[in-house]
Amino acid sequence: MIFSKYIEKIKAFFTKGGENSNPYVKWHHIKQFDIYIIKKFLGTYVFSILLLLAIVVMFDINEKLDAVLTAPWKETVFDYFMNFLPYFANQFSPLFTFIAVIFFTSKLADNSEIIAMLSSGISYKRLMLPYLVSATIIASFSFVLSAYVIPPANIKRINYTNKWVKNKSVEYGSNIQLQVSPGVIAYLSRYDNRTKTGYRFSLEKFDNKTLKSRLIAQSIKYDTLNRWVLQDYSIRNFENLRETISYGTKKDTILNMEPKDFLISKNDQEVLTLPQLKTYIERQKDRGVANIKNFEIEMHKRYAMTAAAFILTIIGLTLSSKKVKGGMGVNIGIGLVLSFTYILFTTITSTFAISGYTSPMVAMWIPNIVYTIIAIYLYRKAAM
Repeated sequence: MIFSKYIEKIKAFFTKGGENSNPYVKWHHIKQFDIYIIKKFLGTYVFSILLLLAIVVMFDINEKLDAVLTAPWKETVFDYFMNFLPYFANQFSPLFTFIAVIFFTSKLADNSEIIAMLSSGISYKRLMLPYLVSATIIASFSFVLSAYVIPPANIKRINYTNKWVKNKSVEYGSNIQLQVSPGVIAYLSRYDNRTKTGYRFSLEKFDNKTLKSRLIAQSIKYDTLNRWVLQDYSIRNFENLRETISYGTKKDTILNMEPKDFLISKNDQEVLTLPQLKTYIERQKDRGVANIKNFEIEMHKRYAMTAAAFILTIIGLTLSSKKVKGGMGVNIGIGLVLSFTYILFTTITSTFAISGYTSPMVAMWIPNIVYTIIAIYLYRKAAM
C-alpha cells in the first residue's frame, strides 16, 4: 500500500522529534497528504456521477422510446440529453458527494490507512480539512451551475419534452386577477395562450381605495414587450361626483404584465437563473399572485443543496473512517440508506411548503438542520 508507506514516513518524522527542527518538511508532507485525499475525493465523485448517468440514460431512453424514435436525433442529443444529464447530475450532486466519501474512505479504512494517518499524529479535525476543501470545490461548482448555467439550458430540455414527450405547458387560464402596478388591478375572465387573446378584460385604477377609472374590453390580445391591443372597449372615469364615459373599437396600450405572469407551468421555476428567480418572486408577491410556492422552494433549494454537500461530507467521513466488521459493503449500505432518506425527507418537507404548513425556506432547510445534528453527533463520536 503506497499510501501506508507514505504515512509511515510521516510517522517516523514525528517520532524522531523533528517536528520543530524542519517545519518545511512537515508542510511538504502535509501538502502531499491533502492533495492525495482531494484527488481521491474528486476522482471518486466524478466516477460515481458518470457511472450513474450511464444507467440513467438507458432507463430514460427506455421510458421515452417513442419520442427518441420520432424526434430528430439532433434534437434528442443536443436539445435534450446534453441538457438533461447536467441537470440530473447537479440535482443529486450532494448525494453523489456523500456516496463518493463513503466509497473511497471505506476503502482507505479497510486498508488500515486511516489508522495510519491518525497514529502518525494527524488529528481527526486535521484529517477533515482536505475533505472540506473538496466539498467546497464541488459545492461552488454545483451552485454556479444551478444558479446561472443550467436554467437557460433547461429551456431547451423542457421544450423538447413538451414537444415530443408530453406537453405540460399551461395554455389556458380563467378568472385571472393581478395587480399590474400599485393601485391598478387587471382581470381576465379567460385567456388562450395559443391565440394570445384574453376575453372580458377589465382594468381598475384606485387612489386610496377610491375607484378612479374602469376600463372594460370584450377582448385583449398580447402583442409583444408588454404591448396589448384592446377590442371594443369603454372607459369610465370618476372625478368627485362626475363620471365621463368614452368608447372605442381598438386601442393599443402598454400594460406591465405578460402571459407568463399568470400562466404558470409546472417547471417554469427551473428555467430562471437565481437573480431572475428572486426578481420574479418579488414581482409576483407585489401583484398578489398566490401560486409561487414552487418558485420559492426552488430558490431556497439551490442554497440548501449547496450546504448539504458539506453536511453529507462530514457524515460520510465519520461513518466510514473506522474499519468495521463486514468490510466496506456495510458502510456503503448505510450510506445509500441515508442518501435515500435525505431525498425522501426533502420531498416530504417540500409538500409541507406547497400545502402551506410551513414556509419554503424552513421546508428546504429542515433536512439540513436534522442532518447537521446527526453530523455533529457522529463527528464527536468518531473524534473520541
